[in-house]
Amino acid sequence: MDTSIKTLGELKKSGYQPVSVKEEIRRNLITKLQKKETSFPGIIGYEDTVIPDTERALLSRHNILFLGLRGQAKTRMARQMTDLLDEYIPIVEGSEVNDDPFQPLSRYARDLIAEKGDKTPITWLSRDERYAEKLATPDVSVADLIGDIDPIKAANQKLSYADERAIHFGIIPRSNRGIFVINELPDLQARIQVALFNILQEGDIQIRGFKVRMPLDILFVFTANPEDYTNRGSIVTPLKDRIESQIITHYPKSVENSLLITEQEANIHTDQEARVAISDMVKRLIEQVAFEARNSEYVDKKSGVSARLTIAAFENAVSSGERRAIINKEKETHVRIADLMSIIPAITGKIELVYEGEQEGPLQVAHNLLDKSIRTLFATYFPNPDSFKKKKQAVPVENPYRSVIQWFDKGNSLQLMQDISDKQYETTLNKVEGLKDMVKARFPQANNREALLLMEFVLHGLASYSLISKKVGENDTRFSDLLGTMMNFSLSNDDEDDNSDEPEF
Repeated sequence: MDTSIKTLGELKKSGYQPVSVKEEIRRNLITKLQKKETSFPGIIGYEDTVIPDTERALLSRHNILFLGLRGQAKTRMARQMTDLLDEYIPIVEGSEVNDDPFQPLSRYARDLIAEKGDKTPITWLSRDERYAEKLATPDVSVADLIGDIDPIKAANQKLSYADERAIHFGIIPRSNRGIFVINELPDLQARIQVALFNILQEGDIQIRGFKVRMPLDILFVFTANPEDYTNRGSIVTPLKDRIESQIITHYPKSVENSLLITEQEANIHTDQEARVAISDMVKRLIEQVAFEARNSEYVDKKSGVSARLTIAAFENAVSSGERRAIINKEKETHVRIADLMSIIPAITGKIELVYEGEQEGPLQVAHNLLDKSIRTLFATYFPNPDSFKKKKQAVPVENPYRSVIQWFDKGNSLQLMQDISDKQYETTLNKVEGLKDMVKARFPQANNREALLLMEFVLHGLASYSLISKKVGENDTRFSDLLGTMMNFSLSNDDEDDNSDEPEF
């Protein structure tokens, strides 16, 4: 449209024909589908599930409820629907409810058009201005959403409280001819949900005793967690009945999709990008933590594990590498396996535990999830250590980890400090006999940095399979002989028993 048009008369001459917002979205969606354009760019993992369901709902001109656990891009899906609106639409200038110049709803617009006719001033509303969003909280009132009498407006304009012009419109009427989103719908009190019945069914509003009928033109989008998520509330059945399409969202079904989401959403500083490298293996370890958490007996499955966990964990891991490089005055470094200890704060705050998990404690659960992630991924990079534990094998196979384990069996231990320089990191890992040879035999194309990371991964992997001992301290990780650690533990207990009769000072 020609946004230079400024009056109703000019608009009539232009041949403009208004359409409803749902018809407008339908028309623009059809155009995108015909051109084979992506209707929801940046939404990963929903190509064959949520996006087709949403497109069908929009073609049907339905109001939509996105139902799913936290961190499943429900709000993002709703916000991207603005891209399906026309770039600009005309409204009566000064209108609070975005009145269509050809079909005015408010008393203000009707009176203005009656007074000025074709000279009625109009203005243009962009697609971004046609989107409104409200987070449902227990304190939201009918006045907030729909409207109420405004005594100050009545006094200033010397209006009677019975005058329609004394109404202060809420956020829903102000979203007329646009998209209105209510997030976390179950948090809305039941009596407030009831107030939405007439808007969804008839498309109009009712304010107190006024005989006001305003057939609003709005696409409603609601988001909610499953009703049994908590005991905080639910969606009243008649309201669900009035929402035509309920679309179930889900978490990424593959690590590859999860990786793409994390890399797309992670906010990595440009200085960090230049200074810190992070390997695909470490990225996959971080993503695997979320998959392990979603299947963990300690984590509440009804609550879910948000994609924000891996995003925050990724950022923490990179920052850990950056911090170490700054301390050691190194121009560049890479994220190590030990740096994954820094993602613990990103895990503990984003998982809800069941009773057994609370007994373990969030910190211990986070460490367990990280160990499980290492164990799961280790078998995809190296031979599964469990396969060498079998006593009888049809074809004898040489255990590739034998020399490494034997080095620890001799009483040797390895202390890997968190903040050591890359040079000290290499020197420390090279102390373990057979470790470098084993990695080179498995990955002959790996450069020195990649080989060192794989060497560290082997140590963590063997510890996750209980072949060597690993003890994580505040600023270090110590690897040692598993049996020796157990013996030392038993001896320390005996010593404590021997000294139990000594007086305390």
